[in-house]
Amino acid sequence: MIRLMEEKDLPEVLDIYNDIILTSKAVYRYETQSLEEKKQWFKEQQASNNPLLVFDENGAVVGFATYSQFRPYPGYKYTMEHSVYVHRDHYQKGIATKLMLELIRIAQEHGIKTLIAGIDGENIGSIKAHEKLGFEYAGTIKNAGYKFEQWLDLVFYQLQLTGQTL
Repeated sequence: MIRLMEEKDLPEVLDIYNDIILTSKAVYRYETQSLEEKKQWFKEQQASNNPLLVFDENGAVVGFATYSQFRPYPGYKYTMEHSVYVHRDHYQKGIATKLMLELIRIAQEHGIKTLIAGIDGENIGSIKAHEKLGFEYAGTIKNAGYKFEQWLDLVFYQLQLTGQTL
């Protein structure tokens, strides 16, 4: 079940996120995040009216998703970059796709014009999943990050939506 994230979900959200940091190249961050940092992130996302979703399976948070403005300038207010993370024990269950479909629905409701995905260039699974949802390749920044003793390419995919009527 997809529902809105609540503050009580943050320890489980944090566990998922920190595991991603430590074990994957999905986040080009080295240090895990503290619960206080995650609480601050949660408050900032709420203040910006960004969606905060969790996938709840039998009372346990097994995935989460959100989006936020691509860049902090007014001209980008209809362009959002999304993040979707799933607990490693729940991969290949379609949870990320379900969360993405809900983010897309919310983005349409909010008049968002473009959803952006920044994906590690070796993450073929995420690339294919985004392509199935209609995202198109928008470019690569070579050697954009460094993690696990290697340089990493960051690929961008974007989904064009109806957008705000201006």
